[in-house]
Amino acid sequence: MSANNPMEQFAIKTLHPLSVSGYDVSFTNSALWMLIALGVVAVFMVVGTIKPQLVPGRWQAALEYVYDFVVGVVDENVGPKGKTYVPLIFSIFVFVLACNLLGLIPWVGSFTPTSHIAVTLALALIVFSIVVIVGLVKHGLHFFTFFWPKGMAWPLALFIMPIEVVSFLVRPFTLAIRLFANMTAGHVLLKVFGTFVVSLGSFGALPYVFGAVPLAVNVALSALELLIALIQAYVFALLASIYLNDAINLH
Repeated sequence: MSANNPMEQFAIKTLHPLSVSGYDVSFTNSALWMLIALGVVAVFMVVGTIKPQLVPGRWQAALEYVYDFVVGVVDENVGPKGKTYVPLIFSIFVFVLACNLLGLIPWVGSFTPTSHIAVTLALALIVFSIVVIVGLVKHGLHFFTFFWPKGMAWPLALFIMPIEVVSFLVRPFTLAIRLFANMTAGHVLLKVFGTFVVSLGSFGALPYVFGAVPLAVNVALSALELLIALIQAYVFALLASIYLNDAINLH
């Protein structure tokens, strides 16, 4: 791909070829940046908890703020029964956030794992599987009454139940596509306007004049993309909490 191609930044590159039983499990740039994201999260957790103080320092305060934020999301959407699942939602939130933010680092060949549907779908399927398992463990076969709203008449159930089943089964796909699409679109825009800065900056006798507008737009888009990275991590954690609520509390 051309260096000016806005889709080039999403290319999966093999860093270490590896095959297991005929399956390609090569170590790629996507896997590398997911490991880096895990490392960043681990450092954040260790530094924030290694010496807990009554009056927290900056790292401890940041960690406590993020944790309290996730607790608030779970408590608001699941209720008291959701406290058991705070570590799960917290892990999802900080990992997605780390992946989103690392992809915004310039000049180091950074890669955004969450800009690939395979990664976001894997995360969404993990959430979906946990939701189904929790629902079945807590309620047994009664969990399937989730597809049968209370007070529904039998004739109406013939139309409503298939809709409820389909809407439940598409949840992991909508969850994955939402995150993937937002991260991909934002990075494409940044790349396009970055190319404009270089192209127009070398145009004519007044390069700074022609390059100033796309540069200003790119700075604004970078700030917007930072906000989107935060919001999308929040939305992913929020929807995971809502789905857990459905499994724990049913209708």
